[in-house]
Amino acid sequence: MSARPIPDPAAAAPPRLTDRAALTRQRARAGRQGREDWLHELAQDEIKDRLSAINRRFTAPAVVTGAPDFWAAAMPGARIVPDDPLLALEPAAHDLVIHALALHWADDPVGQIVQCARALRPDGLFLAVLPGGRTLAPLRDALAQAEIELTGGLSPRVAPMGEIRDLGALMQRAGLALPVADQVTQMVSYRGLVPLARDLRAMGEGNALALRLRRPTRRAMILRAAEILEGLAPDPQEPGRIRVGFDLVFLTGWAPDASQPQPLRPGSATARLADALRPQP
Repeated sequence: MSARPIPDPAAAAPPRLTDRAALTRQRARAGRQGREDWLHELAQDEIKDRLSAINRRFTAPAVVTGAPDFWAAAMPGARIVPDDPLLALEPAAHDLVIHALALHWADDPVGQIVQCARALRPDGLFLAVLPGGRTLAPLRDALAQAEIELTGGLSPRVAPMGEIRDLGALMQRAGLALPVADQVTQMVSYRGLVPLARDLRAMGEGNALALRLRRPTRRAMILRAAEILEGLAPDPQEPGRIRVGFDLVFLTGWAPDASQPQPLRPGSATARLADALRPQP
């Protein structure tokens, strides 16, 4: 009998994006030192606008988030759920589930959306907001260029950001109906890289990537990155400052229900498209 290799469980495991222990520590430290929640406030205002445009009163909402104190105050009566890999949501228990500024840290974002979809009642609403697109792109570029120049290598320092088209496709993969994705960009001015980094730490959004370096960054690299960032993202209105953008992507989808509009079967049209587009006399 020929020998059969034994598979390595570690080799078969999917790669991890996030060091959850580090992320938990960063969030706790931000809470102790006076958490900065302006990005959550922006997300909350946008979510309220979207909900106000829907002719429905939601009576059983849930919020998945890494900032429970903020969202508990923002949405009294909502069930507040931590963004753990396994969400503490009961099946078909809610008519609204909001995933608030935490999906970008998920190792399995589709799995997170699937869990939220299962927690919805028929025709319930899923609404997620997360940073995506070009969020902090100049910071990522400046850190990468400085690290390559000074060390000859490159390490993960800013979480990857999904594009709006790719993020919108996640809802279809999760089985949600009528998916819509849109984006809001907030430009922010800082005195430089260090105040920007300080703000990210106060938001609990420091580097918690699983493959990050486990040693402090050299001061020379921080200074070089700050210099590069000033050239990449100068504030045109205030010389000596930098300006970076936060792209908030909003994902909206509905739990399938027979009452929703349904697409027609292929070939069932009763009029030709060419006739509809022909100029009228």
